[in-house]
Amino acid sequence: MSETVSVNFKLDAETKKGMENVCSELGLSLTAAFTIFAKAVTRERRIPFDLALNPDPFYNESNIRYLEKKMQDYKAGKLRLVEHELIED
Repeated sequence: MSETVSVNFKLDAETKKGMENVCSELGLSLTAAFTIFAKAVTRERRIPFDLALNPDPFYNESNIRYLEKKMQDYKAGKLRLVEHELIED
């Protein structure tokens, strides 16, 4: 194991408290959580989550999985299609 160093930074109290609560529920310390984050950044050479301004919810991960499943069902002939009116007169 390599030498450890201290890293100091400022974080607003509400965010820190929220993170402490989540980490506690996961059985982690803040140090462990930040270490996991730092190792993921180092290993993946990127921030390990999406950063976006006003992300389009259509492209969230669960919706993409849902659409992929529907496409598989469609290709397998398992999807039941129903016509309906999108715009009422």
